Amino acid sequence: MRKTTATPADVAGRVGGIPAQPGRKETPSSVEAELPAGGSAGPAPSASHSRPDADPAPQAPAQGAAPAPHADAVDAGAGTESVIAGAGPVGRSEGERPTVRLRDAGPDEAPRYAPEWLELREPADAAARSMELLDPLRIRLANLPGRSGLAIHDLGCGTGSMGRWLAPRLDGPQHWVLHDRDPYLLHFAAVASPRAAADGSRVTVETRRGDVARLTPDALLGASLVTASALLDVLTREEVETLAAACAGAGCPALLTLSVAGRVEFSAPDPLDDEIAAAFNDHQRRGGLLGPDAVSVACEAFADQGATVRVHPSAWQLGPDNAGLTAQWLRGWVGAAVEERPELAGRAEPYLAARLAACAAGELRATVHHSDLLALARPTGGAG
Repeated sequence: MRKTTATPADVAGRVGGIPAQPGRKETPSSVEAELPAGGSAGPAPSASHSRPDADPAPQAPAQGAAPAPHADAVDAGAGTESVIAGAGPVGRSEGERPTVRLRDAGPDEAPRYAPEWLELREPADAAARSMELLDPLRIRLANLPGRSGLAIHDLGCGTGSMGRWLAPRLDGPQHWVLHDRDPYLLHFAAVASPRAAADGSRVTVETRRGDVARLTPDALLGASLVTASALLDVLTREEVETLAAACAGAGCPALLTLSVAGRVEFSAPDPLDDEIAAAFNDHQRRGGLLGPDAVSVACEAFADQGATVRVHPSAWQLGPDNAGLTAQWLRGWVGAAVEERPELAGRAEPYLAARLAACAAGELRATVHHSDLLALARPTGGAG
């Protein structure tokens, strides 16, 4: 497992811009992409990539801020075929499961996640995450035995949005271990990580590449907390059980946010809404992945390990203020439904065109339901 350690300031001091990485993807407005198999709000494989020397390096973001998406990523009025890598379905290699695997990739393997999609969704993610779960989490963290600071593992960290949201809401020194399979995303996450906790204590980061489905208590040795966003729904039952067992073995709580719930509500309902939603949900369950069943399976898995589990809704509230995200989500949502049930195509095309037109006009509002889960494992070391 590759590992690097740095403070945010160290990283910023070494790089003036984020260099192109092997497999850096292109982001033209016509690129096709795979819908995240874990739900409406997750990253997915990129359909194309460019040579490192053919793609100018983007500028490094400010400390504690995420890199900005490309301008064409937020065009709500673009054609229905325009999808950012990460928002819609593409074909995948034979036998490949579209799960968030953190296994090391080969040097010529295309990246699976598009920074533009992750950054486009970050404000909606931040607004949706449950604040109600933070107080019980803070109480548990304050009572963990023998800890002078927090060691937090962020699984499938992407560009680091979870750290930017959570680190400034927790007191005390924090060391974040950022896990992802894509070194380019890990670089984004390290550069844009927050510097300080809620009380001004220092925050440091470490990046690792590995496989989330193979986590063991040893891999989480010394962990105070495990976090993830939009992860559970792209795992299998076995992988969720592995995660729950690893957290229980390490005696650390888990805050797992933004798991797809399988429900969408529009301010102006359409008769096709329910059919699209049902087909999309079936698409998410391909290959044994949990999709909208993830939270109930995770509750069972963590409870079986003796954890106390709490669940709270964390819906995206989409409207005129985030029309770019709404348009990209719509394309991916409908595209996955049609991929699952091709007989929907004839009706889905005008449906999508009408929804995109309403989005571009600032008239569309949608609630995309997700759930946050807090699992409080029995701590090791004798504390209750």
